[in-house]
Amino acid sequence: MSSKNTNKLNVPEARNAMDKFKMEAASEVGVNLKEGYNGDLTSREAGSVG
Repeated sequence: MSSKNTNKLNVPEARNAMDKFKMEAASEVGVNLKEGYNGDLTSREAGSVG
């Protein structure tokens, strides 16, 4: 059985709250995210996990 992963929010109205949470969490661990696309961050800038 395969599972399909999608990044859809179950409650679309929660998008603003989720974006705010993401920015707050990143700030707490020292990752400087900007609004919008952040795919150009290097691993060093984003920090390591694990």
